[in-house]
Amino acid sequence: MTASVLAQQAELKAVQIYPQDELINMINENTHLDRVVMDDCQLVQDIEARAVTLKLPAYQFLWGDMLAWGVCVDAEPEHGVHYMNLAAQQGLPAAMEQLGRYYAIGRLVQKDIKRAIVFLREAAGMGNLKAQIRLAELFIKGHGSPYDYEDAYHWLYNAITADNETHQQIARCLQGLEKLMHPKAVRKARRPLNS
Repeated sequence: MTASVLAQQAELKAVQIYPQDELINMINENTHLDRVVMDDCQLVQDIEARAVTLKLPAYQFLWGDMLAWGVCVDAEPEHGVHYMNLAAQQGLPAAMEQLGRYYAIGRLVQKDIKRAIVFLREAAGMGNLKAQIRLAELFIKGHGSPYDYEDAYHWLYNAITADNETHQQIARCLQGLEKLMHPKAVRKARRPLNS
C-alpha cells in the first residue's frame, strides 16, 4: 500500500450508530443534523433503516429533518414532514414541538395556529420547555383557549433552567399569562408540578 492510501485509511474511522438516548439528547439540543454532517454522512442508510423499517421515533424525526432540509440526502420536505409526523404520533416531544413551531410560523407547512397549539400543548404536557414557552407566547398573543392558560402557567411556574435568557423568557410569559388569568387561577397554577 502506498503512503497516501494508508493516510486515507487512518483518516477514515467507522462511526457507530447513535444510541437512542444520545440521539434524543442531540435532538433536544438541536445538534442532531450537525452531528450527521460531522460524521461525514456515513450513517444515512442506518438512519433511514431505523426510521423506515424499525420505526423508531427518534430516528423517524432525524430522518424527517434530514429530508426536510436536504442534509446528506436530496431535500424532500414533504417526506420530511411526514416522518416528523410519524415521530410525533409515537409521542416524541421534540417532534411535536418542532411541528408546532413550524405550524405557528408557517415553515415548510402552511401557517395554522390551531394545529400549532395542538402539537405544542402535547409536547408542553410532556415537559418540553421550548413547547411550553412557545405555547404561552401564543396564548399571550390571543390564540388558544383561556381554559388552557392555567396549565401553561403551571408548567412554566415549575420549570427549572440554568439558562438566564430562558429564565427571563419564562418570567415574561408568566407575567403575560397573569394578565389574562383570574387571580384564583394563578394561585391554583402555582401548585407543585405533580400535584
